[in-house]
Amino acid sequence: MKQDENTKYVKLGITGAAVLAFGFAIAYILNQSANIAAGVRAVFNILKPFLYGALIAYILAPMCNRMDERFLKWFPNATEKQKKGMKFLSIAVAIICAVTIVVLLIILILPQVWDSTVKIIRLLPSRLAYCNRMIDKLLTDQPELQTYFNHFSSQIESGLNDILNANSSMMQTIQGIVNNITVQLIEVLSVFKNMFLGFLIAVYLLASRKLFGAQAKLLLYGIFPNKWARIIEEEVRYTDKMFNGFFVGKIIDSAIIGLICFAGTSLLGFESAAFISVVIGVTNIIPFFGPFIGAIPCALLLLLGSNPWDALYFLIFIVILQQVDGNIIGPKILGNTTGVSSFWVLFSILLFGGLWGLVGMVIAVPLFGVLYDIIRKLTTRGLKRNRREDMLEEYDENFHEKKEEKDSKPSISDKINERINERINKNVNNK
Repeated sequence: MKQDENTKYVKLGITGAAVLAFGFAIAYILNQSANIAAGVRAVFNILKPFLYGALIAYILAPMCNRMDERFLKWFPNATEKQKKGMKFLSIAVAIICAVTIVVLLIILILPQVWDSTVKIIRLLPSRLAYCNRMIDKLLTDQPELQTYFNHFSSQIESGLNDILNANSSMMQTIQGIVNNITVQLIEVLSVFKNMFLGFLIAVYLLASRKLFGAQAKLLLYGIFPNKWARIIEEEVRYTDKMFNGFFVGKIIDSAIIGLICFAGTSLLGFESAAFISVVIGVTNIIPFFGPFIGAIPCALLLLLGSNPWDALYFLIFIVILQQVDGNIIGPKILGNTTGVSSFWVLFSILLFGGLWGLVGMVIAVPLFGVLYDIIRKLTTRGLKRNRREDMLEEYDENFHEKKEEKDSKPSISDKINERINERINKNVNNK
């Protein structure tokens, strides 16, 4: 009896010590949150090339797998050495295609950006003078507003004169501009460096992707019990299906929209048609807000061009193009890939966009689709455990549309997902 009491006190002491240690750890983390965040950012910046490489490898992996399958069909009796050569060839072709696309986009965009910048600098004084004349004309019958506007303009002019007349202030302004340009140039060079290293790292990741997959599976089943390992593996497969299907479908959709935009802007005679089409195609990857993010700067660029009315015609063209994309092209390519309603799409974009910026807006929909699927499975399991399947049946009956007897044609994204799942199952069975 005494031994039981001692054991009880020992357990209480250990529990109390663990609670105190956990409390001290939480207090230390909160106290050192700034230093911890700085350390995380430093590690993140160091690992940026690996993140670039992982992203490039993930995008190119389906292409490499498809070429591997083609090579094995064409050469079924190939030796192991020949198979390694074909594997290297598929990786080389995928990397060359990706590098070619990036280089072509850069070659296409940079001259257009330079020409547009020079044109804006050349036309901006005349546009400002025109706006000033229009404002004076509008304020002719409004003397009070005209007096306020003249006073405001004189204040701005005197401030500019003070900056130009004061040598020290002018030198500080020039120094600040030079520093900003230097910082931006260093960031651009850093991006190119990370992309170059990312392509090199992607080659190694693509060459060892099956090995890394097998090692991850061994680690998963070695750490977790079989039940939880199977659940985690199933969810990882679903995540891969969700992200792969969404991004592949979105890239195809954005490429089609970019080509249609280039054809339309060229026929309408807009300036910088190629640059505008690239911007519209790239920003179209972002759901919901992408068309607005791409259209606004392009409209401003046309507004400062030789024919300002082109900005209005361009906005009308973009609205029509996005309606075609949202109602015809997008559903044909993507289908219902994520299974998330329009409200949750908007919610996820605002949430993850606020947390991680443009990157968060791009990954918001598939990431929220994965979280939504986890919550749905947990809810279904809880209802079954509590023997309330009737609530689930009532919900499905009232809020889920019944499937038609004649199934609709699968979308391009669904076909891609089906092939990805077949490839994954084949690889697992081979192992």
